Amino acid sequence: MNKEKLVLAYSGGLDTSVLVHWLDQQGYEVIALCLDLGQKVEDIDAILEKGKKAGAAKVLVENVEEEFVKDYVLPSIHWNALYEGTYLLGTSLARPLISKKQIEVAEREGAVAVAHGATGKGNDQVRFELSYYALKPDIQVVAPWKIPEFYQKYPGRTELLAYAEKYGIPVKASKEQPWSSDENLMHISFESGMLEDPWQEPRQEMFELSQSPQAAPDEAQAVLIDFEKGNPVAVDGQEYSPAKLLTQLNELGGKHGIGRIDMVESRFVGMKNRGVYETPGGTILHIAHRAMESITLNRGVINLKDSLMPRFAQLAYDGFWFSPEMEILLDMVQKTQEPVNGTVRLELYKGNCMVTGRKSPNSLYDEDMATMEADHGAYDPKDAIGFIKLHALPLRIQAGLKAKLK
Repeated sequence: MNKEKLVLAYSGGLDTSVLVHWLDQQGYEVIALCLDLGQKVEDIDAILEKGKKAGAAKVLVENVEEEFVKDYVLPSIHWNALYEGTYLLGTSLARPLISKKQIEVAEREGAVAVAHGATGKGNDQVRFELSYYALKPDIQVVAPWKIPEFYQKYPGRTELLAYAEKYGIPVKASKEQPWSSDENLMHISFESGMLEDPWQEPRQEMFELSQSPQAAPDEAQAVLIDFEKGNPVAVDGQEYSPAKLLTQLNELGGKHGIGRIDMVESRFVGMKNRGVYETPGGTILHIAHRAMESITLNRGVINLKDSLMPRFAQLAYDGFWFSPEMEILLDMVQKTQEPVNGTVRLELYKGNCMVTGRKSPNSLYDEDMATMEADHGAYDPKDAIGFIKLHALPLRIQAGLKAKLK
């Protein structure tokens, strides 16, 4: 009897390695898909061997760093997106790409189902499954952490390690690490374990992409970033592909202790969650891009983008990347980026990223108009009299009404 094929989002870690074996035992022909989004990964041969030893019929490894940065990270940078004013959406941006690749493999391999290792409490389950259904409405979704036969028997790390040991599944994991992490080229996120106490200070040894601001160099470093249509294309005059550029900024930002945040966020599923994030390169890009827009976009466009940005951030965070409203926002933001060309200069110093200059061939900044010195007739102060009176008209009417009602 032929087994039904299933495509599992596979990291090579403890959880998904156990899932490969468990799903195989449930009667599926498991295709383990491991995507390189810029995280530190084992040797490809080791991943292939580990997946097959766990029971996968096929292990596929694909590098998608450039696609990830170009099609997911940069649109978020274009929107200057922050969830709840703080989170740069690193994990949120990766999930739709992983889901998309799973569906592509499922269609190519004739698989009837896809699976993920997200828990039943978090956001990732929603992000994965909304994307699956948006891309292939008839796909079967297998989520072991929502199947009682699985999660009641294997509720935590200790039970998973015992399972791996029992069935000879090779995993690199220990019971001692008191947090969980997820990494891609945009960031590393940390949560659970000791971090579930929102008053507990994170340990310094937890951080991987950045050194602490206190240990960062005592000398500031200047960095130049060139933009073309809102896209960063060069650092200090050296051109890079999108993924290579973000890698370079991660190294520079990490060296200077930039991009660490510790927040309690509102999960889509209804509960609060504490997350600690390292986003060195993404933080630099966010600040630089905002500075580039400040000199190339007019007030109305900036205000429009700022009013819609929270909607973009929430759609990305909640998992609606492939929704009609997200499609509209992605198309719209490209139009706003056409004049966003030029160079931003920043100074990196002990956790701080400060803009120290910006220039653009599309600059809306007029020195003659803005100067506080003699402007040789570029601006007539008397024009402000009528301007202010017109804007004050509703305020004066309101004040008059209040006076009558006293």
